Amino acid sequence: MTLYLGLGTNLGDKEANLRLAAAHIAERIGTLTALSSFHATAPWGFDSPHTFLNAVAIVRTALPPAEVLAATQQIERDMGRTRKSVAGRYGDRVIDIDLLMADGLVVDTPDLKLPHPLMHLRRFVMAPLAEVAPEAVHPVLHLTMSQLLAACPE
Repeated sequence: MTLYLGLGTNLGDKEANLRLAAAHIAERIGTLTALSSFHATAPWGFDSPHTFLNAVAIVRTALPPAEVLAATQQIERDMGRTRKSVAGRYGDRVIDIDLLMADGLVVDTPDLKLPHPLMHLRRFVMAPLAEVAPEAVHPVLHLTMSQLLAACPE
């Protein structure tokens, strides 16, 4: 299965955080086939003096999405993240790893929603995603990542 993971950080050595997260993903989840360039962005959904650095990783894995979710959450904890965003309340974080898409799967459970329901509205996700997978097709919206980026709000 091909997974698309969004990575973000706004605390500490941000570039090192993204590289370490990518290394953990390759070690614990599967083969890292692509890593976008790093994109500096303003916080989204909350105010903070700390800007973000975002990237997208593409991974080939045999793990099912629920196991990938558990692995990414463990990576976040291992890297020092102490709390997750709840009910749309966001905050500063050492690392955030979001499952964006997994092949053409559509998953809707209390713990996991694929594709990520807000990805197409977030330029900090769409810019690096369109960079590494411009022709990948969103399994619900049926548009390519390039098309979604072009329609994405600023």
